[in-house]
Parts: sequence; C-alpha cells; structure tokens
Amino acid sequence: MNKQIIISIGRQYGSAGHEIGRKLAEMLDIPVYDRNLFDEIGKIKNIDTNDLEKYDEVPRNKLFSRTVRGYSNSPEENVAELQFALLKSKWADGDSFVVIGRCADDLFRGMDGFLSVFIYGDEKVKIKRVMEKRNFDEKKARLAIARHDRKRKMYHDYFSKGGKWGDCKNYDICINSSKFGIDATVKYLYDMIQEMMQV
Repeated sequence: MNKQIIISIGRQYGSAGHEIGRKLAEMLDIPVYDRNLFDEIGKIKNIDTNDLEKYDEVPRNKLFSRTVRGYSNSPEENVAELQFALLKSKWADGDSFVVIGRCADDLFRGMDGFLSVFIYGDEKVKIKRVMEKRNFDEKKARLAIARHDRKRKMYHDYFSKGGKWGDCKNYDICINSSKFGIDATVKYLYDMIQEMMQV
C-alpha cells in the first residue's frame, strides 16, 4: 500500500466491531492493533506487560490517583499513554494500520489518510451474539453489554480532547452491523477506503 492509511474502529459491545476491524485489516493487508500493543510495549521497554493488561481501556480512578508536576500515579492513565505514544510513533514512521478502540478517533483526527468508524448494533442482535460467544443467559448478556459500553464511554471521554464516544458527530462513518452482517459491513468499509485512497 503506497498511501498511508489509519482506520480507527470504535464499537459497542456485542456489535462484532472487533471482528470487523480484524477482517478489514486482513483485506487491506495491514496490521491491526488492540491488546496486542502490549506485546510491542513489552519488547520496547523490556518489561512484563501481563500486569498492565488489566488496565487496558479502563478509565482513570479519580479517587486513587493524582498528578504531580505532570506525572500521574494512575496505572490506567500510564497504560493509556504508553499505547497512545506507540500508536503515534507508528503513524510518524508512515505505517498503515487499523486500531480497535484506544481513543484512536481522537488521537489521529485531522491527519491525512485517516478514517474513523463507529460500529453499533441492534440490541437483540448484540444480546444474541454475547449469549452465544460468552455462554451467557439473556440477563447476563444485557448486563455485560451495559457494563462494557459504560466502561468504554468513560475511558474514551476521559482521554479524548472533546469528542464523545458513540456520538455520530465524532466519526466519519457510523454503521449498524446488525443490518448488513459482519462480512457485508467489512466489504462496505473496504470499498469506502478504496474510494478514499483514490482522492
């Protein structure tokens, strides 16, 4: 791929946004970054990142954290900043990639070759998917969706410079994966990206 492209995928829990992001990256033949960023951080910093993963996409705990002279004692904030710095360095190196979550819609807003996408879904379809994937009953699936989406919103809105999680004004494309299915959603996004790259 000659032209640098960065795709951010925001997603509701149960919308298959993660799967869509992975399949899209595969079609574009570019890397996808999500929790696997910890592997690279571990190699660069020469640290064991297993303990850090529990703070992945978690909002800062305001009760137990503080910032002094620009340095934070919040593990959530430090983990987020490590990921943001790594993603920015990949952009500066001219790499193309798909990022799932991690406030990438805010991190790269305004950059050339950048497209922000938000994947949402119908409640019934999301519940069914979570029930099948996690082996949950309907009540547990509903609670999981509410909990994950609340956590994602809090994380995003804390670290973002202004755009709100899930607000259509914050994204270039919002798409209901329940209406099209996973593969058709991937194909639609792929075609849009191909068009964008011609401009």
